Amino acid sequence: MKRLSIIILAFMAVIMAKADEGMWTLYNLPQAVYEQMKAEGLQMPYDQLYNNNNALKNAVVNFSGYCTGVVVSPDGLVFTNHHCGFEAIRSHSTVQNDYMLNGFCAKTQTDELPNDGMFVSFMISQKDVTDRINTPAFQKMSNMEKEKAIDSIENVLSDSVSKADSTMYAEVKPFYEGNKYYMTVYQTFHDLRLVFAPTKSMGKFGGETDNWMWPRQTCDFSVFRIYADPKTNGPAAYSKDNVPYHPAVWAPVSTQGYKDGDYAMIMGYPGGTERYLSSYGIKEMRDADNTPRVQVRDIKQAIMKKYMVADEAIRIKYDSKFAHSANYWKNSIGMNKCIDSLEIIPQKQAYEKKIKAYVDSTGYLKGILNFDKMSNWYSQRFEHERALTFWVETFRRGADFASRAYEVSQSQRKALNNKDNRKFIVYPDITDTYDENVDKEMLLATLQNYDKQVRPEYLPELYNTIKDEFKGDYAKYVDFLYSKSNIMKKNIKIYINKKSTKKDPGYIMGCQLNDYISAEKNKIASINDSIDNQERYLCAAILRMEQDLPHYSDANFTMRLTYGQVGGYNMGNHNSGYYTDAESVLKKMEKGSDNPDYFAEQQIQSMLKSNDFGDYKDKTSNKMQLCFLTNNDITGGNSGSPVFNGKGELIGLAFDGNWDALSSDIHFDKKLARTICVDIRYVLYMMDKWGHADRLINEIKK
Repeated sequence: MKRLSIIILAFMAVIMAKADEGMWTLYNLPQAVYEQMKAEGLQMPYDQLYNNNNALKNAVVNFSGYCTGVVVSPDGLVFTNHHCGFEAIRSHSTVQNDYMLNGFCAKTQTDELPNDGMFVSFMISQKDVTDRINTPAFQKMSNMEKEKAIDSIENVLSDSVSKADSTMYAEVKPFYEGNKYYMTVYQTFHDLRLVFAPTKSMGKFGGETDNWMWPRQTCDFSVFRIYADPKTNGPAAYSKDNVPYHPAVWAPVSTQGYKDGDYAMIMGYPGGTERYLSSYGIKEMRDADNTPRVQVRDIKQAIMKKYMVADEAIRIKYDSKFAHSANYWKNSIGMNKCIDSLEIIPQKQAYEKKIKAYVDSTGYLKGILNFDKMSNWYSQRFEHERALTFWVETFRRGADFASRAYEVSQSQRKALNNKDNRKFIVYPDITDTYDENVDKEMLLATLQNYDKQVRPEYLPELYNTIKDEFKGDYAKYVDFLYSKSNIMKKNIKIYINKKSTKKDPGYIMGCQLNDYISAEKNKIASINDSIDNQERYLCAAILRMEQDLPHYSDANFTMRLTYGQVGGYNMGNHNSGYYTDAESVLKKMEKGSDNPDYFAEQQIQSMLKSNDFGDYKDKTSNKMQLCFLTNNDITGGNSGSPVFNGKGELIGLAFDGNWDALSSDIHFDKKLARTICVDIRYVLYMMDKWGHADRLINEIKK
């Protein structure tokens, strides 16, 4: 007990300076962290956060594997961000009924729209299973062998969970760079229906101009509903007979607002951070990952934009693709800027000197953690990693033809290895997200760009095909692919292991891509293993050196909690402020004729000018507050995460980070890093005054 008190006091002495940093797992939340949360304004006992059936975490969901959502009603309404619901909204849109552009409001439950492939997952429990996995024999395995071993153990554990309850399953993931392994149990609902979306002008207000920027006025939300089996209230495949899910817990919505310094807490599913990453890894990220990504996406986005501006039908098809591409294009630009301006690499290098001194003085991991070897292995991998980024952006995240070609070849190989017994594959119709002219131009431009950007040894065999059979004429090669291949034909059957398939030029291209990437992975497999081991040792050394302080693991799309306060930040002599209001968005809307990112329909402008904000107006500022800042610690995947006050009441939805701290995935700067949130009163205001969604407002207030 005495040692615990000492640890808590030591931790609190440090954490007072950085209470805003940390992505904490809930099942083993350190007592010192919980005590600090209470000191800053949390009014809930720990059991109400995690430990029982009525815990707040049971209202928070993994939204379709890429975002977070929160249940806000006894009938299974889920709030998430507009950009998280973007593809669902787009998929239901047509030129005649453009829900993406004009918004959507289901007037009755029968009008709520099903979404194929979407889901929400509830985290049921989590526990440490390190002892079952991290054996001496496991540590000697290659990365590939480790993956197979973890998959095998995960299958056994998941089967055990499913036997007890067939609607549940388990996942096993590494934490602390593979020094720990946790098992998480989930329950997933696959019948998720679109209920409400604001106009694109509001749900995406500011567009790429304001993306990752502050101040913001984006009403970034959409509303879905979970449907369940009418007999069990449990998960069920989509059926018209399903009924709204009745959760045991839903988040209470507060319209009381917040003020500067108020407690703010976020629960969600941050996708990935690399705070323990070495200085060598950060340099690789900057130069071999981010820089090539930006270069290729510049090309792809310019092509999409050209066609989207010219044709409304193409805009609808490519809206989601463009937004997805542009988001981390701008993130990569901002991250590289911060890596340099905040001098993160020199900071890491100085910290690594301290770690080396600790290892040398204590003997812990001495001769095992070796910074010279780590540096050498990263140097050997650099050009491979750079070429891999160009390859992924060109052939896996570029033209649909290239991606499909690769997938067809992959399917054939699985069949030949007896891992797939199908006679043929029918790929889904992608007509609503594909245009041949756009795709052809994108493939042509990125093929040529890849040739210019990488060394000759990183060119797949298809470049010899272009050189030898098409005399170096890229345009002729691309025309040949689209005219002679069947792989992009609508609902075409791709027969496995047939001569007709093997002669298909798309299939041949896919094989060339597969041969290349398989060979490259084999070349650097041992280097990857060595680097991963060194990064794991580095993390272990940090944990041992700072063993009297709690440490959170890097994000890995498992539920985390972050706490802090509402508040702005200073850049030089400029204070950011901590909220935006209706006046500020109207000023931007005045620029809408010059910048389409600031366009808003006259109806919405008139609505905001009317000053008819009712109970949604803040009682302290007497303004209609739109978005606000907190110093919570989030990353991609946290989009749509609920922002709670000290009572566990919903005050907003997290939707972005700020430009001045876009390096927070690798280095959290407590002075600059902020979370941008949409005020829940702004959400309700749009549902009420624009959508006239009385039935939904009343449901939330139940």
